[in-house]
Amino acid sequence: MLRKGLNRGAISPLLLFLKRTAIGSVAALVVSCSSHSPPSALYAGGYLSDRGVVRVWRKDDPAQQQTALMTVFSPFNGHSTQITRYHFQQNAVREIIQSKSAPDKEDVRLRFDAKGAVSYMQRQLPDRREPLSDDDVALYQFDAGRLLEMSDVMRTGNVQLKQGQWQDGVAVTCDGQRIRPSLDRRASQRIAQRQQRSSVPLSIAWLESPEGTQLLLVANEDFCRWEPTVDSLQSD
Repeated sequence: MLRKGLNRGAISPLLLFLKRTAIGSVAALVVSCSSHSPPSALYAGGYLSDRGVVRVWRKDDPAQQQTALMTVFSPFNGHSTQITRYHFQQNAVREIIQSKSAPDKEDVRLRFDAKGAVSYMQRQLPDRREPLSDDDVALYQFDAGRLLEMSDVMRTGNVQLKQGQWQDGVAVTCDGQRIRPSLDRRASQRIAQRQQRSSVPLSIAWLESPEGTQLLLVANEDFCRWEPTVDSLQSD
């Protein structure tokens, strides 16, 4: 069956992404940004796709002309977190490793040669292995290229992902910083309502940019277990 590609949340189509303005679209923040900052060792960004929240981490190795990307996709409906790692050489994708948690457990691995041809592919389901179709492979490659472009745009626009555990109006980030995000009333109410229904710690993820702050995700889980470091996000 043809993979739904961009609509599965790996990355949403750019035109749809640009049209999401009802809840403070990330793209609107990016397009209107005029400030630029030099790339850091590890960049973190994110956005809303049509099916869920996508968090993005990126590490570049200019000397080797390599880029490593990692995304964590959290669907609006369902509980299967999807983690995808990409390795690029000279802006061409060379490897994709994707893992989806239960209940829709699935693992996919693709490798490409210097000409973009598949050198290895496998889809592992709970009860069997199966090959990917040519259309599936093409969509994985397309998703990878679009994600690389969008991470460029977000980084140039100085859109930064922050996340951590919520403690009485303060977020304790994965590296131990205590931050009080400048959230609007609607976002604050969303967190408060979730906290009232929960007996376990909350984690939040949000975006900061020169244009403002946007809440991305609130959940009863530890976001830091997904967050890579400079050392763990390898570019080779």
